[in-house]
Amino acid sequence: MKIGLILENSQAAKNPIVYEELKRAADAHGHEVINFGMYSADDKRRLTYVMNGLLASLVLNCKVVDFVVTGCGTGEGACLACNAFPGVQCGHVTNPVDAYLFTQVNGGNAIALPYAQNYGWGGELNLRYTFEKLFVAPFGGGYPVERREAEQANAKILTQVKTVTHRPLIEVLKGLDKDFVKTTIDDPKFAELFYPNCQDAEVAAFLKSL
Repeated sequence: MKIGLILENSQAAKNPIVYEELKRAADAHGHEVINFGMYSADDKRRLTYVMNGLLASLVLNCKVVDFVVTGCGTGEGACLACNAFPGVQCGHVTNPVDAYLFTQVNGGNAIALPYAQNYGWGGELNLRYTFEKLFVAPFGGGYPVERREAEQANAKILTQVKTVTHRPLIEVLKGLDKDFVKTTIDDPKFAELFYPNCQDAEVAAFLKSL
């Protein structure tokens, strides 16, 4: 599984810590982590949590990654933004129990963490244990196990609902403010990571046209 890490400007300085802990947990299960930034508080590109939602939708819909780890100060804004875009089912995860239950009950493809709220002494340990529980079992296994079939059915229904309530990504991109989209993707590192792996030629062509 390919996992994309996306952080916004207020928490950019924590990127090395978050990346290290995420990679530690992912490596243990043979997963790959792709770091989309922000990489530091000094980055030229200033991502907001709304931009994080757009980036999550881009990399998931274009199959550049299979799962996204994002967040903001509280994690709430990033979660709302992710779920506003097509093809993203994001959970708000604050601790290891949240991480485990989200993957087992909801089986979504993104999580948003609070990187400032309650982040103090031992903050990196909470990240470590949270990421460990995120990948400890295949997604959608169910919890408790006797609820597995009902939970899997509801997850499928939600996916079907979003195909009706959300427009295709290319339509969304064309309807958004062009400067907003351009600012979101305006980074050489993003281009290097995204375009060679993008499996949606129409989306790639539109983004390049900006």
